Amino acid sequence: MSLSIVKTALPDGVVQIAPRGEIDVDTAYEVREAVVEVLNQGRPSRIELNMRLVTFIDSVGISALVAGFQTAEVSGVKLVVTQPSRFVHRQLWVTGLLGLFGAPEPYYAGSDAQAPSGA
Repeated sequence: MSLSIVKTALPDGVVQIAPRGEIDVDTAYEVREAVVEVLNQGRPSRIELNMRLVTFIDSVGISALVAGFQTAEVSGVKLVVTQPSRFVHRQLWVTGLLGLFGAPEPYYAGSDAQAPSGA
């Protein structure tokens, strides 16, 4: 399965990057590039990686998230993960990185508490 990424400007200078599909050895670079592209276009107040539609992430994908976090941090921008799928949430928890990305709660389809903004 391929990966698609949608970037959206949100209120208050926040930019959302929403990958869809699998983040693995073949696609991880796309996530890093999306973060760099957003930073090259300006200085958002925050970058939100909405991981709700990510069905799989491997160690290379996790490394890409960490690289994106570090790149944003060097630029003075906070990068957080929002609405991680249950699979992504578990991988971040197992690797001890959940706190680094803002300790987001997992996204559960159909849950009013986790409904995407504007829905």
